[in-house]
Amino acid sequence: MKEFWTSLASLMGVFAFFQTLLHALVPPELRFASLKLFHRIFNYFSSYCYFDITEIDGVNTNELYNAVQLYLSSSASVTGSRLTLSRQLNSSSFTFGLSNNDRLTDTFRGARASWEHVVTQRQPQGFTFRPLPDEKRGFTLRINKRDKPLILHSYLDFIIAKANEIRRRNQDRLLYTNSRGGSLDSRGHPWESVPFKHPSTFETLAMDPAKKTEIMDDLRAFAEGESFYQKTGRAWKRGYLLYGPPGTGKSSMIAAMANYLSYDIYDLELTEVHTNSELRKLLMKTTSKSIIVIEDIDCSINLTNRAVTNRGGGDNNVRPIAGVSISSEDGNNNNNTITLSGLLNFTDGLWSCCGSERIFVFTTNHIEKLDSALLRCGRMDMHIFMSYCSFEALKILVRNYLGLDMDGEGLLISVAKGIEEVIAEAEMTPADISEVLIKNRKNGEKALAELVETLRSRAERRRTASSAREENPTEEEEEQEKRELEMPVEGGGGTEGEDDPGKEEEAKAGGGDSEKTDF
Repeated sequence: MKEFWTSLASLMGVFAFFQTLLHALVPPELRFASLKLFHRIFNYFSSYCYFDITEIDGVNTNELYNAVQLYLSSSASVTGSRLTLSRQLNSSSFTFGLSNNDRLTDTFRGARASWEHVVTQRQPQGFTFRPLPDEKRGFTLRINKRDKPLILHSYLDFIIAKANEIRRRNQDRLLYTNSRGGSLDSRGHPWESVPFKHPSTFETLAMDPAKKTEIMDDLRAFAEGESFYQKTGRAWKRGYLLYGPPGTGKSSMIAAMANYLSYDIYDLELTEVHTNSELRKLLMKTTSKSIIVIEDIDCSINLTNRAVTNRGGGDNNVRPIAGVSISSEDGNNNNNTITLSGLLNFTDGLWSCCGSERIFVFTTNHIEKLDSALLRCGRMDMHIFMSYCSFEALKILVRNYLGLDMDGEGLLISVAKGIEEVIAEAEMTPADISEVLIKNRKNGEKALAELVETLRSRAERRRTASSAREENPTEEEEEQEKRELEMPVEGGGGTEGEDDPGKEEEAKAGGGDSEKTDF
């Protein structure tokens, strides 16, 4: 054994002697050229090629590095033996990653890709205004040369798309509000945000299952329709109008849509916006994959009259917000106005195309108060009537709050029959029924018994009120009936050449050829 170590030491001494002799006789330029030639020969005969993806490209962060790191986290959690574990800001889940100088093999369309996470110490830096991290991080990708066209195009695009999907799924959704109107904060943002934690989903939403399925299919088709919208030359957006009595679940529907698509929500308060320019600024600062909501639009802005005539004559599409005056020619000018034209451009004009994959949702309790130009296809593509609670919707509420299946056997069957007989006539909203169930959620039998009694009582009161109105109609109802009788027959009562303000407004508003659906 001693002789082996003696021989090894001698060999090392001989190698050191020849290395010293080589450095003394061969110039550094020749040594560098020889080493470069050796690498070229090696790479020529090698069947692999290598690509380095560094964390910092110059002074900027390399987005591809972050995408690869996030993409590999899904595979590393399964195949890796030594992993790093982290949790990003506003993230709802943990992220796995490769440890320093660890390797992972991935497969894409039959091609093998080997990833190595390379971490080295950076050389000491001198004075700099932007110091770099002490460690130099990057990924080295090794692939077969014959797979190079596939990897450099489809595979990297797939990684970026997958990373965006993972990032959106892990990141908490945000709820934005324009509490400062259209003014900007110190960072230049007009929106304030809080984490969006609403638990409503389509599974828990109290609505007819067939209607929910149709809405979900429409949302899915929109989210997956980028190529369709590009091919047809349409802006990648869609509008939904939710209308119906208060308490029918319009806000819960919006939350379910956001949770279903993993979109952020921008809750636009029109009463805080003063001018059309502020409205455009707010729109420009919204992100893709978001839902822009204007709730109770019939209350927040006056859209009942088609036109307001100023003192100089002519039509002006000014729709004043409550408490805000309109500009006029008497010197008492006030520019704090939003016009119908500005709102229409916000939803369906040129400014609505400054982003992609966005959904506009308007809610109202009185659809008859809204201007027809705002409701047409291309602005509000789908009209969804949020009705009183049906029997199918009630079964969902009973399952949510009491954990009972109304399609079961025994007592529930007889209770279900009693409810089904009166629920349509009672006209109770899901909010009213939920209150009855929540109050007695610890006692299912008592909750159902009280619910049946409440429904029957409400139905009886409605029958009595209806009979009373038929026997003694009020003056307002009589006047309404008289006006209906005096109205000209459609298509035959108008004067030839008379202007139709609805058509005039529609012509000004522009086209839109999507199909409107009423539920």
